[in-house]
Amino acid sequence: MKVLVTAGPTREAIDPVRFVSNRSSGKMGYAVAAAARERGHAVSLVSGPVALESPRGVDVVRVTTAEEMLAAVKKRVRGCDLLVMAAAVADWRPKKTAARKLKKSAGPPRIEWVATPDILRTIAPLKKPSQTFCGFAAETDGLAREARRKLREKNLDAIAANDVSKTDRGFEADRNALAVFFADGRALRIGLATKKKCAAALLRALEEISARKKM
Repeated sequence: MKVLVTAGPTREAIDPVRFVSNRSSGKMGYAVAAAARERGHAVSLVSGPVALESPRGVDVVRVTTAEEMLAAVKKRVRGCDLLVMAAAVADWRPKKTAARKLKKSAGPPRIEWVATPDILRTIAPLKKPSQTFCGFAAETDGLAREARRKLREKNLDAIAANDVSKTDRGFEADRNALAVFFADGRALRIGLATKKKCAAALLRALEEISARKKM
């Protein structure tokens, strides 16, 4: 298959030296991209700013902001069989970016925030019946409720939810545990394991969905 993966955080500039972002390390998305390549798929990885080596054999596209990630995904999504949106996109950005460094002596700046684009919601109308879309949901509470809401609202085939309130998994950690919810009502629990093992288990489930669509 042709697999498109997003990974890492996005950054939204406040001034030339500061930005708003999140704790995503990109490890989960990179593990998904590597697992897909190891399973013989052609993989493109749209990556936010991370400190990780590119997976071998994967075409990596570097982006910084949510707008840049959206543009990169829109450019490639029509040609993919499977989309896995593992990136943690910053939800808000300053309405205006200061042209010069904001001085500490001036006191806390007043920043007006605006929403960044919801990438999955934006590209949902582009989805073809033959394509499989999987999102990720990083939550601290209401894991199943929030994941199922996003699954329904964003026209997904599956969503992998993880609890980021625990320090031994999720953001920045080397391990994860996933609760995967499917559009047909099924659910799959992937217990605490390395992100490599979680990625492989998730890929197997998504390959099955894609195979059924092509029967």
